[in-house]
Amino acid sequence: MKYKDYYRIFGIDRNASAAEIKAAYRSLARKYHPDVSKEPDAEEKFKEISEAYQTLKDPQKRAAYDQLGRYQSGQEFKPPPDWQKQYGDVPFSFDDIDLSDLFSDLRGGRQRDGQRNRNVPIPGQDYEANVHITLEEAYFGAEVELDLNMPEYDANGMPRRMPHAFKTRIPKGATDGQRLRVPGKGGKGFNGGPSGDLYLNIVLRPHALYRPSGYDLYLDLPLAPWEAVLGASVKVPTLGGLVRLKIPEGTSAGQHLRLPKRGLPNPHGGQGDLFAIVQIVVPSVISERERQLYKQLAGGSAFNPRGHFDQEVHHAS
Repeated sequence: MKYKDYYRIFGIDRNASAAEIKAAYRSLARKYHPDVSKEPDAEEKFKEISEAYQTLKDPQKRAAYDQLGRYQSGQEFKPPPDWQKQYGDVPFSFDDIDLSDLFSDLRGGRQRDGQRNRNVPIPGQDYEANVHITLEEAYFGAEVELDLNMPEYDANGMPRRMPHAFKTRIPKGATDGQRLRVPGKGGKGFNGGPSGDLYLNIVLRPHALYRPSGYDLYLDLPLAPWEAVLGASVKVPTLGGLVRLKIPEGTSAGQHLRLPKRGLPNPHGGQGDLFAIVQIVVPSVISERERQLYKQLAGGSAFNPRGHFDQEVHHAS
């Protein structure tokens, strides 16, 4: 992951007090809040400083962050195991912050011809949330119920967390890491302004059989030794149901057998593929009859899977 220098973002020393951190955040928040800022990158900067504040205001998170060491901003580094899961996914929050002065301009409106318009509509804030779905839901599409707690602002611009429960449709072909926009489900606007949007970050749950890669799926396909040698026709599970797959004679372990258009649907048209990766499975328990057949095969076969070893030894000598 890439290192973010939260202290540099705030322009403060690493030994800064909690009050200095809070003051730096308030100053930057007033400057970059997208509802009042004219900076071209205001929204991204506001998210960045909010992320930094969520970490530095919490003594435990700040200590864990400080233990990462010092790197250049943007430098790739490897955090300790489970650090990203425990500390890296920082939720957006305005807890413990009095934003009344931050939104003083919003409540009073903007300057127009030297006069303050106190009824100017202000759009609501956009928010993000992670949505965990199954591969089956990604394949067929699904309606999911969301129960979120998101910050809202009262008439005085003071933040408070309010529950938001609603249903939304996840389209066919949603992929891991995809960002879906739900219009009007973000924060409420001021003075009759429109509500913001909610952005859903799709997270695919691990599946017992399939491993997704974009719109393609990968499946381990166990084969008996005789199926790989002689060829066979086997049933393979897909998200759309069982299909027959022809196994060519002499199929090797690790070989990728492609089933076209059996992956995830692409919202822009078409469908991904399913790749069955061959795994040769040897029986762990055999009967005496089977043992005799294997001995007969071993005695009559000229196949040597390690023949190239002899060639390498011959060249070396």
